[in-house]
Amino acid sequence: MKPFLKLTASAATALIFLSGANPSFARAPQAAATGDAAAQSAPTASWPEFSGYKRYHGNCSVCHGFDGLGGTFAPNLTKSLKTLDHDAFMEVLVNGRQNGNLAMPAFGADPNVMCFAEDIYTYLKARSDDKLGRGRPSPQPKKPADVAAAENACLGL
Repeated sequence: MKPFLKLTASAATALIFLSGANPSFARAPQAAATGDAAAQSAPTASWPEFSGYKRYHGNCSVCHGFDGLGGTFAPNLTKSLKTLDHDAFMEVLVNGRQNGNLAMPAFGADPNVMCFAEDIYTYLKARSDDKLGRGRPSPQPKKPADVAAAENACLGL
């Protein structure tokens, strides 16, 4: 029974880590023990960066890895956006790309991606330019009313 418990605890730890959660046990021991706000603080983000973080991790991280750092079969976007401009990024996002046996699907008809494409780009560009660090940005800013209205209109709500 003990090996099962160890496996379960290991699996739970891995799931928490992979989900992007920031549990207190993942912080530096002195930060968790002292409550040092600077050591525990997450990067600050604008609304588009925060929205892009959420949308990226909901749609893109499966292939491109957490925080845009690349995956098993998709490139590191924090490096790609050092040379790929906005228009080229949008072209690939909308139409997809084939590279040998690997393929980036076209998301041009997916409102869950396209309604937030600018936010995704903004988030990844901030990561690429080292303006936004790894992890969930904090504090989470309140969504502006005009942004909520535009999102609802794009999504047909």
